[in-house]
Amino acid sequence: MMHGPEKSDSPVVAMKPTNKAARAAAEPVERRREAKGNAEKLRTRRTQCRISVSQQLDRVRQAARRGEGRFTALLHHASEDLLLLSFFWLKRKAAVGADGVSWTDYEDHLEANLADLHKRIHSNTYRAQPSRRQYIPKPDGQQRPLGIAALEDKIVQRAMVAVLNAIYEHDFLGFSYGFRPGRGQHDALDALAVGITRTKVNWILDADIRRFFDSVSHDWLIRFLEHRIGDPRVINLIRKWLKAGVMEDGVFHPSEEGTPQGAVVSPLLANIFLHYPESVTFL
Repeated sequence: MMHGPEKSDSPVVAMKPTNKAARAAAEPVERRREAKGNAEKLRTRRTQCRISVSQQLDRVRQAARRGEGRFTALLHHASEDLLLLSFFWLKRKAAVGADGVSWTDYEDHLEANLADLHKRIHSNTYRAQPSRRQYIPKPDGQQRPLGIAALEDKIVQRAMVAVLNAIYEHDFLGFSYGFRPGRGQHDALDALAVGITRTKVNWILDADIRRFFDSVSHDWLIRFLEHRIGDPRVINLIRKWLKAGVMEDGVFHPSEEGTPQGAVVSPLLANIFLHYPESVTFL
């Protein structure tokens, strides 16, 4: 709006905005509308992915229940749909790995990034990156070493955990509670309380395996995996994560044993290692 001199009785005159001003006023609105459209498109895509992935994993679960032995074709389940869901299953504000890439960084070009990652996985050109070593204090004053994986390693590990859980959740025993979907320490305590109150108990053993994650044998772990997993491409992926090494203060340290505590895949690998009776003899 344009006004005359301050003390004038001239009428207020409405001025038509220039084309440039009109474009400037319209641009923010257009960008917001585009962002809303993209967000809606992504929500729809995620819903479709959940349905597709759920159906694929159900088929794996059914095969596991039928006791069909070793699974010789699993890697194809690491689809772009599963990679997309795996990305959104990760913690958005988690610490970054040695790659320095955050969740929000990767999201900026998510579709292209996941398409490229999917291509590298299935062409065997995907390479696991070293974990970034970080320490957290323990109650006894010592420090616990954590391995923070690169973002793409987290995505692929989360995808393979979903596939492998479909198999191993059928195999694992009922009294196993640690690091399992829908189970936790409170469930274990409830089971212990029931056992104590309903049966005669003379003693309870509380044991801890010292430096377990740091000292798991790679060779034995692979042997245990091969009881059920006959797809060499999946075994090769797991070898890459086990052998990726650690970066600490800019120095690379190779990994000859252990699986990084804090890595997405490590809890499942630990449960697989402890599942087989042979591991008791080995330990």
